Amino acid sequence: MDKVFSDGWSDFPPINNATKSGAVGVGGSLAPDRLIAAYSQGFFPWYEWFEPIMWHVTNPRFVLFPEEIKITKSMQTSMRTSGFVIRFNQDFEAVIQHCASIKRKDQYGTWIHKEMIAAYTEMHHLGYAKSVAVYKDEKLVGGFYGMDMGAVFCGESMFSLVPNASKAALIYLCKEKDYKLIDCQVHSEHLEQMGARMIALEDYLKILKEGLN
Repeated sequence: MDKVFSDGWSDFPPINNATKSGAVGVGGSLAPDRLIAAYSQGFFPWYEWFEPIMWHVTNPRFVLFPEEIKITKSMQTSMRTSGFVIRFNQDFEAVIQHCASIKRKDQYGTWIHKEMIAAYTEMHHLGYAKSVAVYKDEKLVGGFYGMDMGAVFCGESMFSLVPNASKAALIYLCKEKDYKLIDCQVHSEHLEQMGARMIALEDYLKILKEGLN
Protein backbone atom coordinates (compact mmCIF):
# COMPACT_ATOMS: atom_id res chain seq x y z
CA MET A 1 0.00 0.00 0.00
CA ASP A 2 1.51 3.31 -1.09
CA LYS A 3 -0.79 5.63 0.84
CA VAL A 4 0.72 7.52 3.77
CA PHE A 5 -1.80 7.97 6.56
CA SER A 6 -2.47 11.27 8.27
CA ASP A 7 -0.66 10.07 11.41
CA GLY A 8 2.46 9.14 9.48
CA TRP A 9 2.20 5.32 9.73
CA SER A 10 2.24 4.02 6.16
CA ASP A 11 0.99 0.46 6.55
CA PHE A 12 -0.09 -2.31 8.92
CA PRO A 13 2.25 -5.13 9.94
CA PRO A 14 1.79 -8.47 8.13
CA ILE A 15 -1.12 -10.52 9.44
CA ASN A 16 1.18 -13.44 10.26
CA ASN A 17 2.93 -11.16 12.77
CA ALA A 18 -0.12 -11.33 15.06
CA THR A 19 0.32 -12.63 18.59
CA LYS A 20 -1.65 -15.59 19.94
CA SER A 21 -4.28 -13.15 21.25
CA GLY A 22 -4.60 -11.57 17.81
CA ALA A 23 -2.74 -8.33 18.47
CA VAL A 24 -0.85 -7.25 15.37
CA GLY A 25 0.13 -3.63 15.96
CA VAL A 26 0.22 -0.76 18.43
CA GLY A 27 -0.20 2.97 17.88
CA GLY A 28 -1.40 5.20 15.08
CA SER A 29 -4.81 6.83 15.25
CA LEU A 30 -8.50 6.23 14.61
CA ALA A 31 -8.54 8.64 11.68
CA PRO A 32 -11.01 7.71 8.90
CA ASP A 33 -8.32 6.69 6.41
CA ARG A 34 -6.70 4.42 9.00
CA LEU A 35 -10.01 2.76 9.96
CA ILE A 36 -11.00 2.19 6.34
CA ALA A 37 -7.61 0.67 5.57
CA ALA A 38 -7.77 -1.50 8.70
CA TYR A 39 -11.19 -3.01 8.07
CA SER A 40 -10.48 -3.55 4.38
CA GLN A 41 -7.50 -5.72 5.39
CA GLY A 42 -9.22 -7.63 8.21
CA PHE A 43 -7.91 -5.59 11.16
CA PHE A 44 -9.93 -3.83 13.86
CA PRO A 45 -9.06 -1.68 16.90
CA TRP A 46 -9.68 -3.15 20.35
CA TYR A 47 -8.18 -1.63 23.48
CA GLU A 48 -8.98 -0.01 26.83
CA TRP A 49 -9.14 3.76 27.22
CA PHE A 50 -5.88 3.85 29.19
CA GLU A 51 -3.92 1.85 26.60
CA PRO A 52 -2.38 2.88 23.26
CA ILE A 53 -4.44 1.91 20.23
CA MET A 54 -4.20 -1.85 19.72
CA TRP A 55 -4.95 -3.40 16.31
CA HIS A 56 -6.19 -6.99 16.15
CA VAL A 57 -6.94 -9.76 13.71
CA THR A 58 -8.57 -13.05 14.67
CA ASN A 59 -7.75 -16.42 13.10
CA PRO A 60 -9.93 -18.34 12.67
CA ARG A 61 -12.61 -15.68 12.16
CA PHE A 62 -16.01 -15.88 13.84
CA VAL A 63 -18.66 -15.02 11.24
CA LEU A 64 -22.32 -15.42 10.39
CA PHE A 65 -23.53 -16.16 6.90
CA PRO A 66 -26.99 -14.51 6.68
CA GLU A 67 -28.58 -17.57 5.06
CA GLU A 68 -27.41 -19.71 8.00
CA ILE A 69 -29.01 -17.67 10.77
CA LYS A 70 -30.99 -19.83 13.19
CA ILE A 71 -34.39 -18.52 14.26
CA THR A 72 -36.12 -20.59 16.93
CA LYS A 73 -39.89 -20.99 17.04
CA SER A 74 -40.02 -18.89 20.20
CA MET A 75 -38.03 -16.16 18.44
CA GLN A 76 -40.36 -16.28 15.46
CA THR A 77 -43.27 -15.76 17.85
CA SER A 78 -41.44 -12.92 19.56
CA MET A 79 -40.81 -11.21 16.23
CA ARG A 80 -44.54 -11.32 15.50
CA THR A 81 -45.86 -10.30 18.89
CA SER A 82 -43.20 -8.10 20.51
CA GLY A 83 -44.25 -4.88 18.88
CA PHE A 84 -40.69 -4.19 17.75
CA VAL A 85 -40.10 -1.52 15.12
CA ILE A 86 -36.69 -1.95 13.48
CA ARG A 87 -34.90 0.79 11.58
CA PHE A 88 -31.65 0.65 9.66
CA ASN A 89 -29.01 3.33 10.15
CA GLN A 90 -31.08 5.63 12.32
CA ASP A 91 -30.12 6.99 15.75
CA PHE A 92 -26.53 5.83 15.31
CA GLU A 93 -25.22 7.98 18.14
CA ALA A 94 -27.88 6.70 20.54
CA VAL A 95 -27.10 3.10 19.58
CA ILE A 96 -23.35 3.42 20.16
CA GLN A 97 -23.93 5.24 23.45
CA HIS A 98 -26.16 2.40 24.65
CA CYS A 99 -23.57 -0.18 23.55
CA ALA A 100 -20.97 1.69 25.58
CA SER A 101 -23.07 2.04 28.73
CA ILE A 102 -24.77 -1.36 28.95
CA LYS A 103 -23.52 -3.56 31.78
CA ARG A 104 -22.15 -6.92 30.65
CA LYS A 105 -21.50 -10.09 32.60
CA ASP A 106 -17.88 -10.58 33.73
CA GLN A 107 -16.81 -7.27 32.21
CA TYR A 108 -15.55 -4.25 34.12
CA GLY A 109 -16.23 -1.00 32.34
CA THR A 110 -16.33 -0.75 28.53
CA TRP A 111 -13.85 -0.71 25.67
CA ILE A 112 -16.18 1.67 23.78
CA HIS A 113 -14.66 4.82 25.25
CA LYS A 114 -14.94 8.46 24.15
CA GLU A 115 -12.23 8.15 21.49
CA MET A 116 -13.98 5.14 19.97
CA ILE A 117 -17.38 6.83 20.05
CA ALA A 118 -16.03 9.95 18.36
CA ALA A 119 -14.21 7.95 15.67
CA TYR A 120 -17.14 5.70 14.72
CA THR A 121 -19.58 8.60 14.82
CA GLU A 122 -17.37 10.35 12.29
CA MET A 123 -17.31 7.17 10.21
CA HIS A 124 -21.11 7.14 10.37
CA HIS A 125 -21.25 10.68 8.99
CA LEU A 126 -18.92 9.54 6.20
CA GLY A 127 -21.26 6.64 5.37
CA TYR A 128 -19.16 3.73 6.65
CA ALA A 129 -20.37 3.01 10.18
CA LYS A 130 -24.02 1.95 10.32
CA SER A 131 -26.49 0.73 12.90
CA VAL A 132 -29.67 -1.26 13.40
CA ALA A 133 -32.04 0.16 16.02
CA VAL A 134 -34.95 -1.64 17.67
CA TYR A 135 -37.82 0.33 19.19
CA LYS A 136 -40.75 -0.64 21.36
CA ASP A 137 -43.42 1.88 22.21
CA GLU A 138 -41.20 4.47 20.49
CA LYS A 139 -38.32 3.78 22.91
CA LEU A 140 -34.94 2.48 21.78
CA VAL A 141 -34.58 -0.96 23.38
CA GLY A 142 -31.88 -2.72 21.39
CA GLY A 143 -29.58 -2.75 18.41
CA PHE A 144 -25.99 -2.81 17.24
CA TYR A 145 -23.50 -0.94 15.09
CA GLY A 146 -20.60 -1.81 12.83
CA MET A 147 -18.67 -1.00 9.67
CA ASP A 148 -20.15 -1.44 6.21
CA MET A 149 -17.37 -2.85 4.03
CA GLY A 150 -19.25 -3.56 0.83
CA ALA A 151 -20.66 -7.09 1.01
CA VAL A 152 -19.38 -7.58 4.57
CA PHE A 153 -20.85 -5.97 7.68
CA CYS A 154 -18.24 -5.86 10.45
CA GLY A 155 -20.21 -5.94 13.68
CA GLU A 156 -18.72 -4.05 16.62
CA SER A 157 -21.12 -4.20 19.56
CA MET A 158 -24.78 -4.79 20.41
CA PHE A 159 -27.11 -4.10 23.32
CA SER A 160 -30.53 -5.18 24.51
CA LEU A 161 -32.71 -3.56 27.16
CA VAL A 162 -35.57 -6.03 26.74
CA PRO A 163 -35.52 -9.75 25.84
CA ASN A 164 -34.75 -10.61 22.21
CA ALA A 165 -34.19 -7.03 21.03
CA SER A 166 -30.61 -7.54 19.83
CA LYS A 167 -31.57 -10.88 18.29
CA ALA A 168 -34.35 -9.15 16.37
CA ALA A 169 -31.87 -6.57 15.09
CA LEU A 170 -29.50 -9.27 13.82
CA ILE A 171 -32.31 -11.22 12.16
CA TYR A 172 -33.44 -8.02 10.44
CA LEU A 173 -29.94 -7.38 9.08
CA CYS A 174 -29.66 -10.94 7.77
CA LYS A 175 -33.11 -11.03 6.20
CA GLU A 176 -33.59 -7.49 4.92
CA LYS A 177 -30.12 -6.45 3.73
CA ASP A 178 -27.84 -7.87 1.06
CA TYR A 179 -24.65 -8.56 3.02
CA LYS A 180 -22.89 -11.80 2.14
CA LEU A 181 -21.26 -12.06 5.54
CA ILE A 182 -21.58 -10.65 9.06
CA ASP A 183 -18.16 -10.42 10.68
CA CYS A 184 -18.54 -11.16 14.41
CA GLN A 185 -14.76 -10.99 14.97
CA VAL A 186 -14.55 -12.97 18.24
CA HIS A 187 -16.52 -15.95 19.52
CA SER A 188 -19.63 -15.59 21.68
CA GLU A 189 -22.07 -18.29 22.75
CA HIS A 190 -24.99 -15.95 22.03
CA LEU A 191 -24.04 -15.58 18.37
CA GLU A 192 -23.03 -19.23 18.00
CA GLN A 193 -26.56 -20.20 19.02
CA MET A 194 -27.83 -18.00 16.20
CA GLY A 195 -25.66 -19.75 13.61
CA ALA A 196 -22.30 -17.97 13.68
CA ARG A 197 -19.25 -20.19 13.19
CA MET A 198 -15.52 -20.12 12.69
CA ILE A 199 -13.93 -19.96 9.26
CA ALA A 200 -10.30 -19.70 8.24
CA LEU A 201 -8.97 -16.15 8.13
CA GLU A 202 -7.88 -16.77 4.54
CA ASP A 203 -11.48 -17.53 3.56
CA TYR A 204 -12.74 -14.46 5.39
CA LEU A 205 -10.24 -12.19 3.64
CA LYS A 206 -11.20 -13.63 0.25
CA ILE A 207 -14.88 -12.84 0.84
CA LEU A 208 -13.96 -9.40 2.19
CA LYS A 209 -11.81 -8.57 -0.85
CA GLU A 210 -14.44 -9.78 -3.31
CA GLY A 211 -17.09 -7.74 -1.49
CA LEU A 212 -14.99 -4.59 -1.60
CA ASN A 213 -14.42 -5.00 -5.32
